[in-house]
Amino acid sequence: MQGSFYLRSMTNAKAVAEKLLQVNAVKLNPEQPFTWASGWKSPIYCDNRKVLSFPFIRDYIKSEMCNVIFEKFPEAELLAGVATAGIAWGAMAADQLKLPYIYVRPKPKEHGLGNQIEGFYEKGQKTVVIEDLVSTGKSSLQVVDVLKAQGLNVIGMVSIFTYGFPAATEAFKAASLPYQSLTDYPSLIELALKKGIISPEQEGILLKWRDDPAGWKGTL
Repeated sequence: MQGSFYLRSMTNAKAVAEKLLQVNAVKLNPEQPFTWASGWKSPIYCDNRKVLSFPFIRDYIKSEMCNVIFEKFPEAELLAGVATAGIAWGAMAADQLKLPYIYVRPKPKEHGLGNQIEGFYEKGQKTVVIEDLVSTGKSSLQVVDVLKAQGLNVIGMVSIFTYGFPAATEAFKAASLPYQSLTDYPSLIELALKKGIISPEQEGILLKWRDDPAGWKGTL
């Protein structure tokens, strides 16, 4: 299924979304939007690093990630975490699945051996990339390019959360890379509405933002 996008079943997707909301890893604020590093204004901010501080929820997310890897990429021979937020999740999943593990820096080290890929690997190994979050997919796919340049056979990517931007869907399709996320933006927004975290009016704002995140200027 080259270039396809997978999502866990709706039940599992909502369960993961609930865990993220429970530990406040996701903040929703349509009235006072956040500013991303890209300069985009956003009514949502996702910080999955917070999950690492909650052992039982951390264990649940790790187990879900391992289930996805085992089900969708059973031929995986190596996991590769994306620095920095994906490093811990990749290491935990590799430990549970008893797979070799490496991680990829944003750029080569400026000292020592100058490595961009840390850890032992062999050319041709079937590799699954581990991300915490996917937005446009650009930075994630740059990591894939780094791995491929070193002769690794990247067979897929798994993340905890995705915004599901059309740009990301197209990018993964163009790269012919299967991609799986434990949960996504629509699942989270639907759950937030159901739990009374947001109002129906705020839901409309949040869904509208995803249609044009680069052009969205907030509600003011």
